[in-house]
Amino acid sequence: MRASSSGNMQSYSIIVTRDKELKKKLYEPHMEQSMVVDAPVLITFCADFNRMRKWISLHDAPQNFDNFMSFMIGAIDATLASQNCALAAENAGLGVCYMGSTLANCHQIGKLLNLPPNVVPVVGYSLGYPAEDPAPRDRLPKHGLVHYDQYHDYSDEEILEIYKDKEEKGWERYMANPELKEMIERLGLKNLAEVYTIAKYTKESHQEFSQTVLNYLAKQNFMNNE
Repeated sequence: MRASSSGNMQSYSIIVTRDKELKKKLYEPHMEQSMVVDAPVLITFCADFNRMRKWISLHDAPQNFDNFMSFMIGAIDATLASQNCALAAENAGLGVCYMGSTLANCHQIGKLLNLPPNVVPVVGYSLGYPAEDPAPRDRLPKHGLVHYDQYHDYSDEEILEIYKDKEEKGWERYMANPELKEMIERLGLKNLAEVYTIAKYTKESHQEFSQTVLNYLAKQNFMNNE
């Protein structure tokens, strides 16, 4: 609850889902990820201006917050709260697994969670006591992420150096998994960049998910530009 918040409006809501039958229904829109039904708890963080808009209405104040900027404010608030919650959970010995499907299939998840207008699911993860302790995943080096004073664009040589370890370790991880290795060989992929753009995150899928989110934002009253 102490996460930073734009204007201290706390324009987010947290939905804690333990019901097994509901989790089974959420399994498909969460892209059939096993943690949805295996973990005891799902937590969904929503951009929420429903509460704020009802409050200002009761005081006869202007009805704002029905535009894209308001969604972004709520989405940032929700994301900040989600990471605070994740850190607290991990500090207590719990584990989380973030799911990008929360936003990608926001329309389906919103329907199952009974979200009213002015509310959009943004971030979600499974929560429970982990059954394993995998090694931390690779990260880009600090000098590849941090800019001082102004943005320093990258030369080709700098890009290859920044991604060198990720290319090697990521490729090794994929090839060590029999199912992923079979997929890579079947598709004839030659490097990690192709894995990301041909197998995992295709242009077509991102275009489809983008349209899904835009349509849902309009349905949920976040695209009024008048």
